[in-house]
Amino acid sequence: MKVNRYLFARRALFIVAAPACAALSGCMSSSPIWDAHFGEAVKTVTQAQVIDPDAGARNPSKPGIDGKAANSAMGQYQKSFDSPPTTFTPLVIGVGNGGGSGGGGGGSQ
Repeated sequence: MKVNRYLFARRALFIVAAPACAALSGCMSSSPIWDAHFGEAVKTVTQAQVIDPDAGARNPSKPGIDGKAANSAMGQYQKSFDSPPTTFTPLVIGVGNGGGSGGGGGGSQ
């Protein structure tokens, strides 16, 4: 009995609410509000990421790296990827060398 009453109330609410929502949707237009603020979030986030917006207009307070040093540094950086240095771990010396230096694997009685 409770289930029937619940379903009836739910159907009645839908029957009343659906035409009311349809009628009110014709009166409201949210597009002009959205269009007026279009792009504000992107502009705000972009401005928040800029630390000093006038940095390019003035000279830096500290001298930077010269061109020859920068070119050499970039060349060394690129060479490091061509032939990376080989590394070894000194903690595993003698492991897996195939030698039979007898570690005592148990005995027979």
